[in-house]
Amino acid sequence: MRFGEVTLYPVNGHGPEDVVVDAEGRIYTGVDDGRILRLSPDGQRIDVIADTGGRPLGLELYGEAELLICDARAGLLVVPLAGGGVSTLATSAQGLDFVFCNNAAVASDGTIYFTDSSRRFGIDNWRDDLIEQTAGGRLLRRSPDGSIDLLLAGLQFANGVALAPDESFVAVAETGACRVSRVWLDDGRSDVFVDGLGGFPDNISTGSDGLIWITQASPRVPALDVVRRLPAPLRAGVRKLPTKLQPRPGREVGVLGVAADGTVERELRGEIPGFHMLVGVREWRGKLYFGSLEESAIAVTTR
Repeated sequence: MRFGEVTLYPVNGHGPEDVVVDAEGRIYTGVDDGRILRLSPDGQRIDVIADTGGRPLGLELYGEAELLICDARAGLLVVPLAGGGVSTLATSAQGLDFVFCNNAAVASDGTIYFTDSSRRFGIDNWRDDLIEQTAGGRLLRRSPDGSIDLLLAGLQFANGVALAPDESFVAVAETGACRVSRVWLDDGRSDVFVDGLGGFPDNISTGSDGLIWITQASPRVPALDVVRRLPAPLRAGVRKLPTKLQPRPGREVGVLGVAADGTVERELRGEIPGFHMLVGVREWRGKLYFGSLEESAIAVTTR
């Protein structure tokens, strides 16, 4: 199904990568200069509530009064929803510093599930990990007591995270593999939740409708598949090329609404004028809110 009418809410910054909506309908996002912005429900007012000094990516409500931030440079952070100073929850786990803290989901008891996308490449070189397929992504769990354990390793660019509505499993997007994997939280089993996606999944989130919403930032790129099969020296040469000469994402974007049993219940796909690289999605009360890695606006449409 094609996107219907989409409204753009301009923001005074670049790359509002993720979006989250509070109980009053206010919209939160982070831009690439480190600021955390809060938009009024109609998008007309923008307030700066914090500055991480890094590159904020995934956002989640954390209790009733705080916002959880996955910052690609600064780690796992929290800030008051009312605005104020930034507190650091973690910058490392299992003896390894985070290279690329990316996205999270928060359970009802305050447990945080989050990703560290790569062991080799940080936010400035995210394309390199997709070329090299390093399988260095991690899915981590931070318990309310502050301890962090590893749930899943060897992920192909670990990205978005979402919990099943009943919190029986946690899903994690593997951008480099065009699939969403999951871990069952009762016994630690892992399997594939959604496979063979036609595009690259980025952030994912559980909506107020009970569906797990999965972004597809771009269709698959045939040139990337070719580059991945090249010998290592040639792949390294491609990585050194100017970005405009490397395999590039397409303008078409998409989102899927998937039930907990893996059934695709909703699908929107196509080009949105003035908006591409759709990497963040949040369903709230029948509306979909989209973030972008490359635009300077949030997009809003009906579900």
